[in-house]
Amino acid sequence: MPSLVQLRHFDGSRAVALARGSDLHFLESVSTVYDLARQALQSGVRLTELAGKSATGWAIPYDTIYAGESEWKLLPPLDHPSEPARCTVSGTGLTHRASVENRDAMHCAAATQLTDSMRMYQWGLEGGHPPAGEIGASPEWFYKGNGTILRAHGESLVVPEFAEDGGEEAEIAGLYLIDDQGVPRRLGMAQGNEFSDHVFEKKNYLYLAGSKLRQCAIGPEIILDPDFSAVPGKARTHRGRSVLWEKEIRTGEANMCHTLENMEHHHFKFPLHRRPGDVHIHFFGAGAFSFGEQVKLQHGDVMEVHYQNFGRPLRNPLEVQPGPPRLVRAIPL
Repeated sequence: MPSLVQLRHFDGSRAVALARGSDLHFLESVSTVYDLARQALQSGVRLTELAGKSATGWAIPYDTIYAGESEWKLLPPLDHPSEPARCTVSGTGLTHRASVENRDAMHCAAATQLTDSMRMYQWGLEGGHPPAGEIGASPEWFYKGNGTILRAHGESLVVPEFAEDGGEEAEIAGLYLIDDQGVPRRLGMAQGNEFSDHVFEKKNYLYLAGSKLRQCAIGPEIILDPDFSAVPGKARTHRGRSVLWEKEIRTGEANMCHTLENMEHHHFKFPLHRRPGDVHIHFFGAGAFSFGEQVKLQHGDVMEVHYQNFGRPLRNPLEVQPGPPRLVRAIPL
């Protein structure tokens, strides 16, 4: 499946490259995936075809860039290059059985009590795969932030001083551009670490919204024509030279209680989410995370997400900001 990366040179210039084996082939006449998508819309050419036609003969080794040893640095594979605030980052939760069981264990007051989390998952099982052309049950939805929270492969994910924890959530994200007619256009998908504060959320499920307002990572590649039917993968956490935790994970429609079409409908049904020119990064949910197995990450641990056929593994170190929380005051004007 064709895939693209976004790059920034140390001099500040940007580029887009097509990943082919061990090399990255630079695209001509375009410096961002956003601009490439706009060209595809204007020309009526499919994004995969345009990317292939735009690849130049200039290629550089992927390995050195991936390892962070090049004058070129990987960026998130999609952003809004001029206005980061016009990139909405959000997600659909409670889509995988394992994630529901983790959430259920965090919030269940009694063994015989059906939590809201399990009830919503059951609604998905009953109505999340509607007949073609029909609208199914609404899944959980949450807001993570705007484009300023996006991080690339190799960049740290920060636990801020006011947070109580930080942990990986290995997911696939859909990457979208809203066209001039207000129609969502899926450019592709990418691996992602949705990264949340599970300790804060565990205190009370009403803290879920605040626990999600954290940095997250996608990439290194955007897969332009992915197969999302059944996607196996693995999540790992490295501590020093050892693997602290690892888990086989599965996502894709065969492993979820909602179809891709149903999740997309319930995100883009809101007119606010169909503003021409906006970018959307939408996470589709996690099948497992280390916090559910009582693993506590610490400063310097490296989180890894790797789904089959979704490019090279996404790795991000954990950075814990020191110090007590600072009071933020609103000053009368």
